[in-house]
Amino acid sequence: MDNFTAGGVSKPASSYKERRGTRRCKITQLMRIRPSDPNLDHFEDLRGSASVSRSGVYFQSSEKSYQVGMRLFVTMPYSHQPTAVNREYLAEVVRKDTLPTGMVGVGFKFLMEISLQHSYSFGMEERR
Repeated sequence: MDNFTAGGVSKPASSYKERRGTRRCKITQLMRIRPSDPNLDHFEDLRGSASVSRSGVYFQSSEKSYQVGMRLFVTMPYSHQPTAVNREYLAEVVRKDTLPTGMVGVGFKFLMEISLQHSYSFGMEERR
């Protein structure tokens, strides 16, 4: 069976090498994304994922500052709800696509989980 490239030229199926280590699922999950490098211009991007795997995420954004190799703080899933439990990760941009819509497609891989964040507060001060 042949695979076809963008130019319509066929290539043997055996020459195609899948680079993803895990399968992707088309899941929309809200994320909060920020650059981890304090020397870069700060931005905060709230986006929904387009596809998710155990090792990474692909999404679309209007933010043009993403660069391959850039390290990010990613809170996923992200919620403003007072009882939400958010997980924060360190991630690295591994793909950046220019899309015909004027947006960019960004793929990142998770490097490590940083913390489990609880957004609730009981308003109690520390007792001594």
